[in-house]
Amino acid sequence: MGEPSVTLHGFNNLSKTLSMSIFDICYAKTRAQVNEYIAYIDEVYDADRLTQILTDVTEMIGANILNVARQDYEPQGASVTILISEEPVIAEGIDYHEEPGPLPGDGELARDSVVAHLDKSHITVHTYPESHPENGISTFRVDIDVSTCGRISPLRALNYLIHSFDSDIVTLDYRVRGFTRDIHGGKHFIDHEINSIQNYLSEDTRERYQMIDVNVYQENIFHTKMLLKDFDLDNYLFGHGTDDYSPQACTRIEKALKKEMFEIFYGRNLADADVPSSGMR
Repeated sequence: MGEPSVTLHGFNNLSKTLSMSIFDICYAKTRAQVNEYIAYIDEVYDADRLTQILTDVTEMIGANILNVARQDYEPQGASVTILISEEPVIAEGIDYHEEPGPLPGDGELARDSVVAHLDKSHITVHTYPESHPENGISTFRVDIDVSTCGRISPLRALNYLIHSFDSDIVTLDYRVRGFTRDIHGGKHFIDHEINSIQNYLSEDTRERYQMIDVNVYQENIFHTKMLLKDFDLDNYLFGHGTDDYSPQACTRIEKALKKEMFEIFYGRNLADADVPSSGMR
């Protein structure tokens, strides 16, 4: 289908869901620093900030907000859910191609290629700050779901969301569900060409991350994992810099941080000997 060359029976009711988990890693040496880090995360990514990010996404993909539910949790974390609906736009002259969306700071959020039925669609975000009980590693996770119905594409929000958070590791899932019929009764199980989520990442994002895919093409299921290539220890020491630690301590902390990142990236616990020696510079 790709372009609007197939006449549908009724409206396009394919369901498209983009699910993301974004991880930010840091080292906080003392319990007080851990508490300060979690308090910092809770302040920077509170329900108000998350609501603004999702509101930007809603505008970007061309939807209307029906309802917003948001909550800051004690002792930590926040959630926001936005129920969205179709935005009435004129279909004539609209570009239906799936394409990477804008980045934060691009100005206009580019609502120039959306026409859709979005009833029963939603956008959600949940945050999970946590810390290791012994080794000083703290991890902040954000889970995001953008679920739409119709020609509108959640992939347009992909780059914006990655750049809206400090993203050391990102796991992405994209799935197209259901089918829509043409006027002859034929079923269409997808309405655009895709062989990888990577196709919809901006060039600077592809350059910054190493990525692997696990795709099930016949089921229209796509999975991509991303790991930041560059590693500067100073960027991971909360409240301190490398000058505050001995060279031996810096080596130990760097190994612990990289182990945490590789374990999240590969989705399993690793022995020290199994941690890859390359992959992050």
